[in-house]
Amino acid sequence: MPTNVSLLATPENSTVWNPFTGPLKTIEAWNFHLLAALMFVVTSLSIAENFIVILVTAKFKQLRQPLNYIIVNLSVADFLVSVIGGTISIATNSRGYFYLGSWACVLEGFAVTFFGIVALWSLSVLAFERYIVICRPLGNLRLQGKHSALAIIFVWVFSFVWTIPPTMGWSSYTTSKIGTTCEPNWYSGEMRDHTYIITFLTTCFVFPLLVIFMSYGKLMRKLRKVSDTQGRLGSTRKPEKEVTRMVVIMILAFLICWTPYAAFSILITAHPTIDLDPRLAAIPAFFAKTASMYNPIIYVYMNKQFRRCLYQMFNINDPEAKESNLNPTSERGVLTRNNNGGEMLAIATHITSSAVTNREEEKSSSNSFAHIPVSDNKVCPM
Repeated sequence: MPTNVSLLATPENSTVWNPFTGPLKTIEAWNFHLLAALMFVVTSLSIAENFIVILVTAKFKQLRQPLNYIIVNLSVADFLVSVIGGTISIATNSRGYFYLGSWACVLEGFAVTFFGIVALWSLSVLAFERYIVICRPLGNLRLQGKHSALAIIFVWVFSFVWTIPPTMGWSSYTTSKIGTTCEPNWYSGEMRDHTYIITFLTTCFVFPLLVIFMSYGKLMRKLRKVSDTQGRLGSTRKPEKEVTRMVVIMILAFLICWTPYAAFSILITAHPTIDLDPRLAAIPAFFAKTASMYNPIIYVYMNKQFRRCLYQMFNINDPEAKESNLNPTSERGVLTRNNNGGEMLAIATHITSSAVTNREEEKSSSNSFAHIPVSDNKVCPM
């Protein structure tokens, strides 16, 4: 049965080696077995972690808040990447070639790319939502469920628009050089394929990366400004330090997972005839797939509100509860805000209250200054 070239393309050396009929002879079998084992670990952890996120969110009502919708959407996308792409990758690597056939190659290439871009854009929307909640550029407009729902619809539609073209003739999905995974056709030298790759990388990597950097950059400037004000008033910098650590970890994880794949894609697109070891060419795609394992840890398990619900669901003693009991007065207000809207909303409320305190302090200082006797209030001549 002939292969539909509008859906699938094979590397240029396909006349010598067909990835659908047997493994690449230049690579020893243990390399494929190692990749299969690594993918089994990553896929198992990803499926378990993201399923727990979805399950806990469904069980605890306090987690079903607008700020958490996009986090659940991220977990759904990562879960689907692992269920479809991860399981296929385990099966093909265990045999050393794509024995499932060309239809499975198109399925894996589209599914991994589609759900991967949904997850990637979810990270960008999450950063933008946090910027909206904390910096409040829209004034008193609060983030509601309908806003988060529209953001999720945008993410899925936008991702579908830019990942479906290879199945319709604009570029294609092809096997990688190692022959056990499928991806967009970076290897083609045709201008039609180049235009798609350039457009795809711009809309699905450069744009979300800019949104993440701009949103978190503005958020950090806002927190630092408030922290400096609190420093003058004798308050703590703990919220700023916690959020700074979280933001740095998020950005580093994003860059570690996606930058190698994007750089590899640009390199292959610019020099499609470059001679790379197939094992080396497989590393960037592997790093990108590990994002589904890191995301739940970084974006969910670092959330105090989610951790407490997780402890409760599995009947685990909450170590943070003991700390709260030692100082219940200082924790009570924070816990109440966390139950109503999450930690980001708590930080936003903290910033607002700090601003009010600062204004009251300045007003009090100006009134006291006005009542100083004229002889003590005059400016000394130079």
